[in-house]
Amino acid sequence: MTDLIPLTVFGAETPRQTAPGALALAERPDIAIASLALRRGTAGAAPFGLLLPGPGGLAAAQAHLAFWTGAGQWMVLAEGLADTDFAAALRDAAPGCSVTEQTDGWTVVDVTAPEPLIARLLERLVNLPPEALAPGRATRCQMHHLPVHALRLSSSRLRLLAMRSATASLWHALETAGQRLALP
Repeated sequence: MTDLIPLTVFGAETPRQTAPGALALAERPDIAIASLALRRGTAGAAPFGLLLPGPGGLAAAQAHLAFWTGAGQWMVLAEGLADTDFAAALRDAAPGCSVTEQTDGWTVVDVTAPEPLIARLLERLVNLPPEALAPGRATRCQMHHLPVHALRLSSSRLRLLAMRSATASLWHALETAGQRLALP
């Protein structure tokens, strides 16, 4: 019998991590992702204690995170649950809502750096006013010609979700920008 070994999006057995300049980049294959949509006639939902945010909002409760993607629609993330049936758990926590598994369609990359460096990175790669990605905010945007969901977890932490097929391009853009930011 063949022994199957789970691989990351880069084809490795362990998640990719690097630190170009003062940026720290980390691939996060442990994060489960599912979309949640209110059905017509559904008053609302608060799965896992999350108060689902409005446009540009980001909400966190324990190991769960939610951000708005459209009218009555959110993406919900859960750290450490990528190997579980997270969509089923979300469906149970949000009765009457439509839930779709998204984990295998997206790559999650965490960027950690001092706040001034995160701000400079965003200035270079995202054509948005700084307040659109202030800490506690989330948005869909273009980053180096790639569509991404950008979540500003704190002043020093940024989480990016990109289409799985664009992972290498996103990683290259972040790594290159990190190296250039480190130059005097």
